[in-house]
Amino acid sequence: MERCSFALLAPLLIACAPVAFASSSTELSVTGLITPSACTPSLSGGGIVDHGKVSVKDLRPDQPTALENGTLYLQVNCGGATPFTLTTIDNRSGTSAFHPNSHGLGVINDDQKLGSVALRLFDTVADGVAVKTIVSLNDGATWRVSSYLGHAGRTAFAALNDLGTPIAIMDLSARLTAFTTIVRANDLTLTDEIPIDGHITVQLNY
Repeated sequence: MERCSFALLAPLLIACAPVAFASSSTELSVTGLITPSACTPSLSGGGIVDHGKVSVKDLRPDQPTALENGTLYLQVNCGGATPFTLTTIDNRSGTSAFHPNSHGLGVINDDQKLGSVALRLFDTVADGVAVKTIVSLNDGATWRVSSYLGHAGRTAFAALNDLGTPIAIMDLSARLTAFTTIVRANDLTLTDEIPIDGHITVQLNY
């Protein structure tokens, strides 16, 4: 039976040989991303700006009160010279009582915004050389000198002789200053202790 089957099949295959077979295809892509040397950001003091206890009597009743500036030191260390930018994530998004480009301090009594904190970078040094902090508000299309660090733009660093071009950096150090402002006391219901509850993530992109 096996022989017969083979003998019967052979003429059929020969008869079909001149006929063209239909074909179809699909595509395969190989993707991935080769990244530059890894970079690690860090903040002094555990990343905490502690204003301590602020008495109600120290808050101005009819205008905002600026608290004492908080200072931390930011370091970024890369395995090799790497172009990178810094941004922030406001973990209290939507609670900034003043400019939306600042960061919020949370909400008290269900609907009262407590204040804002703005971050700035000063005394920036890259690989042992003083540099300028620059910011782009249009995803890197243009840059301008600014100490701003926040969620509204990308912060990078430039050589003093070319302020429009971000540079690749291996080791960066900078003084990070937090400017915290509380809304006027007349706008707050202050019956119990209220926590100053700002929380910000500094994000490095490369």
